[in-house]
Parts: sequence; C-alpha cells; structure tokens
Amino acid sequence: MDLIPKPEQVVSAAGNVAHKLLYGGIADLRPMPRTLIDEGTLRQVHHYHPDPEVESASGDPVLLVTPLAAPAICFDLRRGCSLVEHLVGEGRATYLVEYGAVSFRERRLGMEHWVDDVLPAAIRAVSAHAGGRPVHVVGWSLGGIFALLTAADDPGLPIASLSVLGSPTDVSLVPLVAPLRPLLDLTGGHGLVTRAYRAIGGAPQPVVRWAFQLSSFQKLVTKPLAVAMNLDDTEFLAQIEAVDRFTAHMVAYPGRSFGQLYHRFLKANMLQGGSMELGERTIDLSAISVPVLVFAGANDAIAPVRAVEAVLPHLTGSPDARLEVVPGGHLGMLTGRGARDSTWVVLDEWLTEWSDRAPRRRARRRTPRGGTGIGTNPERRHGSGGSRALAH
Repeated sequence: MDLIPKPEQVVSAAGNVAHKLLYGGIADLRPMPRTLIDEGTLRQVHHYHPDPEVESASGDPVLLVTPLAAPAICFDLRRGCSLVEHLVGEGRATYLVEYGAVSFRERRLGMEHWVDDVLPAAIRAVSAHAGGRPVHVVGWSLGGIFALLTAADDPGLPIASLSVLGSPTDVSLVPLVAPLRPLLDLTGGHGLVTRAYRAIGGAPQPVVRWAFQLSSFQKLVTKPLAVAMNLDDTEFLAQIEAVDRFTAHMVAYPGRSFGQLYHRFLKANMLQGGSMELGERTIDLSAISVPVLVFAGANDAIAPVRAVEAVLPHLTGSPDARLEVVPGGHLGMLTGRGARDSTWVVLDEWLTEWSDRAPRRRARRRTPRGGTGIGTNPERRHGSGGSRALAH
C-alpha cells in the first residue's frame, strides 16, 4: 500500500478487513481431498484424489515426505499455494506420508523407526497402489534427510528419483547453529538440553513452534507493520494466515529421535562426511543409486545454500545429482507465492524426465564435483537464471 493510499487501495483494504472480521479469514484453507491407503505406528499414507478435469495420470507416482514436528499441511498450505494441488492439477498420482501427533509413549522411537519402517513401508504401499510403478520421493527439510538415508540404506526400494528441499547435511554452515556448537561440547553431552529432553520425553510442541519462529525472527518482529502496509494485498494476507496456521500446528519430537538429531546432527555434524551411524550399521549416502535433485532456498536461514549443497560430493553413486537454488526461505521455497514459478517448474521437469513413461529428453549428466552445479536446465526461463546470478 502506498504511503498515501490510492482510492482503489483503500477499497481493497476495507474489503479485506471486512472479510476477515465477517468470515474469520481470507485464505482458502480447504484441504485437498484424499484417502488413507496404508497406516502403522506413526505412519499414515494418503492418496490425493485425481483431478476430474485431467484425462489421465502423468508419469510415476509422487510421495511427499513430511519432516518430523512439522504438520503435513506444509505440502497443502492453501489453495493457490499448495504443492499437492499443483501436482494433482498436473495429472500426477500424488501421495503423502504423515506421522500424526507424537505423545510421551513414543519417546523411545529413534530415527531408525522412520528410516527402517515408516518410509520403506510408505514407498512400497504407494508403488503397489500405483500398479507397481517406481515412486518419486519428495522430502522437505528433515523429510529430505530421511529420504536420503532410506534410499541409501535400501537400494532395492522401488524409487524412481529423490527430490530434497531445504535439507542441510553440514550444520556447521547454518548461521543459527554455528555460534552455538562450541558451547554444546562444553558439557560432554550431559548438559541441560540432554537432561531436559530425557525428562520430558522429547521436544514439546511449544518449543518446536518457538524454534521455527525464531529462525525468522526479523519477519516475526516486523510482521505487524508488514500486515498494516499490505492490507490491500489479498494474496499477502492470505499467505500470512496460512503460515500462521502451519506454525500453530507444529507437533512434538519423540525423545530418542530428538536426542539423535541433537547429538548426531547438531553437535557431531555426522552427515558432513556423507555417512551416519544408525542402529548397528553405518548408512553411506554414496550408496544412493537413483537420480537426486537438491533444492536450496536463496533466503533460507534454517538450511542455507552452502549447508544444503554440501551433500552433492557424497552422491557418487547417483546417475544424476543436481542442485537448484530457488527464491524463498525455508517454507517459502516449498509453498510460497513464488514457488509456482520457480520450485514447482523445476520439479515438474525433473519428474517428467525421470518417469518411466516419459522419453529421456537429454542424456544423463552428473553435477561437476567442485562446481556449484546450479540449474537443471541452462535454457530454463524460471529458477535457474536467478540461481546462476546468485552463484556469481
């Protein structure tokens, strides 16, 4: 809104305020319709109903992998900014795995539960439901880490490709974490954090919500002013509403899983070396034998570009490992207002290229080791141009 609002801006702002007062909100938060096809302990696999206006399904099925603690609405934020809505509209058979609410009784579940049980079972269920086709696995944040570890641990899973978004493998390069890591080692693993999560069985929902908000502290502080300055922008206000709902629905971390993340990722930074001890074995990312597309958000404070691209040198077993830098922060890169013209465009091309029914449009190539590897297509009109500019 201009400093001196134009008449049409005043009318639009008044309409937005009235709509919020009368109806409680502006955003269209209707979830995309879906059906439960498989379930287990902290595992619910849903199939989204096909779009009746699309004649037939396109390519292999897509499985969206939710991170721990985040609600599954990250993939279905609101109409118009929903990756699920986009994929279904493109005619893709779309599935999602979510975990439900975590209670104290799940405190003993470690990351093994997701890598050994939840994701493999979900992938097999989706493949079976889709007639035996291989599955494109798309994971956001920790969901992407789980997807990488699962694919590396079991190369026999019916996976067509992996796409990971905002998944840092070198946490020493995360600005929010780097200053704290020397302090974490002072107590030898027996400090206040360790005693706290063991006592309460994990990281409770209010703490998880606070941590997510802290990652965008500047936006949190300036939010009232931003809302006031954009009262005439319906899309802006709708996105604010949708993100607020997402943040309010954060869930808890199970105790043992939180402990593994805290000690192995945050303190030891294990994945920096390309492998991780889990259970009684070591999972090496070089064992991944499927194509991998890695997304990094240009403005992501939780998973900055350098922390995300650090995985590329370890994907030596993949026939095609690429990096794409896209606009947006941690959530915005996935389902922000600009994602439809950047992230989703790149993902569409990738899914089409690596689907069995689609012709191979160009020869396989590996991201050059030591280079930025930015951009999946030099001729792209969206996404990659901005990525190369960032690299320069």
